[in-house]
Amino acid sequence: MRLRQPITAAQLTKQLNATLLGDGDLLVTGINEIHHVEEGDLTFVDFHKYYGVALASAASVILIDQARPCPPNKALLIVAEPFRCYDGLVRAERPERHWHGTVDPSATIGDGSWVAPGAIVGPGAIIGDSCRINANAVIGEGVVLEDGVVIGAGSIIGEEGFYFKKTDEGYLTWRSGGGVLLETGVEIGANCTIARGISSITTIGRGTKLDAQVQIGHDCRIGKHCLMAAQVGIAGNTTVGDWCIFQGQVGIAQNLTIGDRTIILAKSGVSKSLEGGKEYFGYPAQEARTAFKDIAVLRRLRKK
Repeated sequence: MRLRQPITAAQLTKQLNATLLGDGDLLVTGINEIHHVEEGDLTFVDFHKYYGVALASAASVILIDQARPCPPNKALLIVAEPFRCYDGLVRAERPERHWHGTVDPSATIGDGSWVAPGAIVGPGAIIGDSCRINANAVIGEGVVLEDGVVIGAGSIIGEEGFYFKKTDEGYLTWRSGGGVLLETGVEIGANCTIARGISSITTIGRGTKLDAQVQIGHDCRIGKHCLMAAQVGIAGNTTVGDWCIFQGQVGIAQNLTIGDRTIILAKSGVSKSLEGGKEYFGYPAQEARTAFKDIAVLRRLRKK
């Protein structure tokens, strides 16, 4: 998530009443959780398992709850509750906006596009040329649709991500500071849901087609010309390559990478990253030929 107005680490230290270690002149140009950090980004860490990952990441400024040796060309801002500070910065940068009417006045709709009765287009949404938004669909805040995109009836594009911080008090909701991008020629079936990125852009690649009731989690990257049948579910921050085919009720866990031209057969469950150019089946998913051989062996054992 890019900041509208960059701020130095020293300025942010004063704003948060933090303790600064490292270079206070570093400029914070974005806010990102650890999966998507780039140079210039601020991130946070408050759990021992991830201290090393955060300190070794590309992030320039890190909110942290204890003093650690500061790596070169970084700044550490020591605060008691890094998550609350991080989430507060996101909420200040991207406050929730009230919606007005069917099509918010701040939304943009291109030539030849139309919005069916009951559909809603939220603040700052950008809809390209020749798009079709069918009845009762919702295009959320800041969502971008390139040209020729079709949104099925009842689909919701750009809702908050399903992402929470566990505390002793319960689960705290993260503010989703990212967005959604549907590239040219994407078609979304009825009653699908595509979550906004927590800190980046959930992206559906050019020409990809989704059947009804497909769920795409926050910060996912779906490649070009993919096909996903009904009730496919992809958890947050997973990357899918180009020309992939997922049959009905395929489930894919979070933080995985699925290679180009992967085929996953119906009702399979994917719990680890998959090499492209192969066909998979089962739970946990494995190469289909191996899975079918295993099933045949089990059937023979049952007959004995």
